[in-house]
Amino acid sequence: MTVESTAAQKPRRSAGTKSAASTGTTGTKRAATGAKRTGANKSPGADTQLIQLLTPEGKRVKDATYDPYVADITPEELRGLYRDMVLTRRFDAEATSLQRQGELGLWASLLGQEAAQIGSGRATREDDYVFPTYREHGVAWCRGVDPTNLLGMFRGVNNGGWDPNTNNFHLYTIVIGSQTLHATGYAMGITKDGADSAVIAYFGDGASSQGDVAESFTFSAVYNAPVVFFCQNNQWAISEPTEKQTRVPLYQRAQGYGFPGVRVDGNDVLACLAVTKWALERARRGEGPTLVEAYTYRMGAHTTSDDPTKYRADEETESWEAKDPILRMRAYLEASNHADEGFFAELEAESETLGKRVRDVVRAMPDPDHFAIFENVYADGHALVDEERAQFAAYQASFADEGEDK
Repeated sequence: MTVESTAAQKPRRSAGTKSAASTGTTGTKRAATGAKRTGANKSPGADTQLIQLLTPEGKRVKDATYDPYVADITPEELRGLYRDMVLTRRFDAEATSLQRQGELGLWASLLGQEAAQIGSGRATREDDYVFPTYREHGVAWCRGVDPTNLLGMFRGVNNGGWDPNTNNFHLYTIVIGSQTLHATGYAMGITKDGADSAVIAYFGDGASSQGDVAESFTFSAVYNAPVVFFCQNNQWAISEPTEKQTRVPLYQRAQGYGFPGVRVDGNDVLACLAVTKWALERARRGEGPTLVEAYTYRMGAHTTSDDPTKYRADEETESWEAKDPILRMRAYLEASNHADEGFFAELEAESETLGKRVRDVVRAMPDPDHFAIFENVYADGHALVDEERAQFAAYQASFADEGEDK
């Protein structure tokens, strides 16, 4: 049994992380460099009341506004939410390992954000349309996209691997924030078509500073577009903390554009489900856009090319481990007798099966075409590109020469 397969696994910190005490880092040095934050709730409005239905200990709390949106949820559906989060985390862990083994060029982990993605993803209807960024692996799971299809792009062998119109799930968007404009335009089109479906656009706290996001807020408000802007505030735009992005809680930005903004506990899958259902129903009724800020935490690195130990304090990460969305939901299921050991054992076995399938599929994928990067740079070709291609070809050939020398 692997560590990654454990259903109640805690989020993992990057290898090599050490506490300030163990490394001898002094408070003075840290303050002088400004490289790390020492508290878990330093982002703007961190003390603002969250919409929460499950406490970090897994206790169910009441909310008069949002309880109706999960009032009819069955024990089977509750187990389904837990299953989704566990299997999504397992898939994510396998993808991270595969990148470390050289099978993927890059990977953007969702570790710690499972509740935000599964809760909001399960709130959508089949006829709704989803515009993701590049980290919405849990939402893709909810939309029925085969998780192995997500990996082809990160291996460099395709541009996504799935038909967006089959699952109403757009291809991953690498350009930060641009998908919010695409979502707004699509939502405006829905209105003109007279459909009662809705659109949801995902982005992060870093993307909230992009001009594209501001423009999408403006157009969606003016045209009353049926779109939900779902911001996963994981508190770090790569190495920039949220306080470097905004002076107010992100959800309050909606006020300036004339539509509602709400902040939900992003580690509470029930609350994310309820709030997103509410926002999508508003959109379908013709009441316009909503900004949902899911206040969560990025437990891993921004991508596998990033080292968060250079800018993030261990104390902060450890405080959020206690708020793990999967452990929270498991505690609730056990306390309410909605799941037994047999369920958790079966899920463990299913997790192992998924992990093996992911590894097998990726390792069977072809190697990417290393020379494709030189294509379509100029319509009619260019001497500099030809020179660079030749240099790269010589570099690649040098590896074969080294093998022959041996």
